[in-house]
Amino acid sequence: MTYYYYVYIMATYKHGTLYLGVTNNLIRRVWEHKNKIYPKSFTARYNVNKLVYYEVFEDIYEAICREKRLKKWNRQWKIELIEKNNPEWKDLYNNLFE
Repeated sequence: MTYYYYVYIMATYKHGTLYLGVTNNLIRRVWEHKNKIYPKSFTARYNVNKLVYYEVFEDIYEAICREKRLKKWNRQWKIELIEKNNPEWKDLYNNLFE
């Protein structure tokens, strides 16, 4: 059985507040962010609720390593990564169901 792991970036709006995370269930995790399941969390407090970027991995260690690497990037590099793949900063959440 193959498992997938995701490194993802959430945003408030184009060039707004960013949040970067890793998960084994992207649909569930983004739903949790959107519905503020953890009201004291960073994404709930700052209304970070748009999925603007994600990568897929089959190895959890690679995903964690990538997340840690991206977290060290400066803000402009993260913005460039998002805009390279999602120039309009569309919310990609609904695309996950296709």
